[in-house]
Amino acid sequence: MFCVVAVADDSREATSSLNSPGDASQAWADLAPDYERARSREDSLDRLVEWPAQRDLLGDVTGRSVLDLGCGNGGKLADLVREGATAAVGVDVSGNFLGAPPPGLELIQGDLNELDSVAGLAGRTFDRILFLQSFGYAKHPVRTLQAARTMLADDGFILLTRTHPIRYAVERAEQNGTALGEEYYSKDSYTYRTGWNEQIALTKRTYTISDLVNEFSAAGLWIETAIEPQLSEDARRRYPHKQEWMNKYLGILIFKLRPLPAD
Repeated sequence: MFCVVAVADDSREATSSLNSPGDASQAWADLAPDYERARSREDSLDRLVEWPAQRDLLGDVTGRSVLDLGCGNGGKLADLVREGATAAVGVDVSGNFLGAPPPGLELIQGDLNELDSVAGLAGRTFDRILFLQSFGYAKHPVRTLQAARTMLADDGFILLTRTHPIRYAVERAEQNGTALGEEYYSKDSYTYRTGWNEQIALTKRTYTISDLVNEFSAAGLWIETAIEPQLSEDARRRYPHKQEWMNKYLGILIFKLRPLPAD
């Protein structure tokens, strides 16, 4: 479960939940520009760690069709199109898209929780399906993965990125004065303010690594590759503050998932 809390000037809070798609869309639309600005910074971990690792696992995309679920403004898909990807489609609830996407890139406003009803996806298949830090917004994770799996072409795979659960456990332990293990296994939801916009707080359901693995299995997927990318030696020297953060919070997990073979 995920919700967005927008903090008004008079400190009263208004909550919008993904159970209310219209409100959630507006809340994410408010947050999305700040997110895109933050990740475009020279020292953003998305630029230094996440996107290079994701791009490496995707491999050669020449002639490949790509679906990015929770694509943000579509910038990463645009990069893939420029590198030869075809029939590239991005779906995001915010609609905060690039002003001039390159030819071959289609951007659709839609909810990854309702893939069956997203206009433009019916009957289509893709060689690569991406959940780049968007899977945490799935209200029913297994159902969302199952829906994505039905859209995989033969020999296709899903690339899925999630914040390392240890990060949230460390942050909650600091916040609550508790032990790391206590928070790692806690099922309480976690509310925190993002570095993108301090006036917007996110509330997320906590999870463990085994929770993720079991969700993949329940959706009929197996893990071909799992990585925990780190800063390069050059980036460590240039941005020691980022290495200090990574030493404490670990960063992200990236999974390359394929459908389990039919019996």
